[in-house]
Amino acid sequence: MADRILLAHGSGGKLSHELVRQIFLPVFDNDVLNRLDDRAEIETSGVRLAFTTDSFVVNPPFFAGGDIGKLAVCGTVNDLAMGGADPLFLSAGFIIEEGFPMELLKKIVESMRQTCDESGVKIVCGDTKVVEKGSVDRIFINTSGIGAVPEGVSISGSRAKPGDKVIINGYIGDHGMAVMAQRQGLTFKKDISSDCAPLNGLVKEMLGVTKDIHVLRDPTRGGVATTLNEIAGQSGVGIVLWEETLPIRNQVAAACEILGFDPLYVANEGKVLAVVPADKAGRMLESMKKNRYGTESAVIGEVVSDHPGRVVLATGIGGHRIVDMLVGEQLPRIC
Repeated sequence: MADRILLAHGSGGKLSHELVRQIFLPVFDNDVLNRLDDRAEIETSGVRLAFTTDSFVVNPPFFAGGDIGKLAVCGTVNDLAMGGADPLFLSAGFIIEEGFPMELLKKIVESMRQTCDESGVKIVCGDTKVVEKGSVDRIFINTSGIGAVPEGVSISGSRAKPGDKVIINGYIGDHGMAVMAQRQGLTFKKDISSDCAPLNGLVKEMLGVTKDIHVLRDPTRGGVATTLNEIAGQSGVGIVLWEETLPIRNQVAAACEILGFDPLYVANEGKVLAVVPADKAGRMLESMKKNRYGTESAVIGEVVSDHPGRVVLATGIGGHRIVDMLVGEQLPRIC
């Protein structure tokens, strides 16, 4: 490891995983933490609870399709939903730079309220700190969340099995490219908006199709490629992606080509990767397409027993290439 923290340690990729495994896990070692899912699951007094926390440092704090407030609520709600949990309560902590406009803070707080209303959660506690100008970049937000896990639901990154199908609920790369375009002042013939959205309603409908969902993950930092590598590693399986079925908007593909990015590694904030048994995939896809956040859902790959721990892309011309976990920091401050 490097002897100093690098931006890449916050990328969600290889260096992030090294940081967690070499610095944090040995010290905080326990069975709940060691699962390394999007949220912890804790059973107390016969009730299964999901618990998660996340911090948001996106730059700029306002972007097409959302803002740091909406992002903070969606990010935490979605981490709970990825375990099949029904999100209930959130906390919100604000670190604000001296001189930050009060009117912008009001917009952020109102955006959080609207997103809470949509997802059915309440912010029930919080904290505010103000630091000297230059000590923080405008505003950072931390949110933690608690949810209830329904009986009979067992979802984890370690449960993918050969033969399972991989489904995503729509276009990839929208969020990362929307933030990047805002940050760099880029314009395109067709605007790019963040996909930032609360997905607990969609997940609830998916569980209505079957509770036998093996894995749910939201491909945020590091994108689809890094998230699938995490699943492959946790489950000890291989995953094959089908290039021809990957849903990518033309403007996002064009922006990635101009900037030298691979859409598979670009962050998403309103997407879920679902790993489900093959015999359930058809009904699951049909159900997802009926939800406003799943109209462009597609089966994009399958789980295999070959090359355990690796993700392979089957290209449109009949070739194959390894899709590794993100190594460096492709887009800093994206969430």
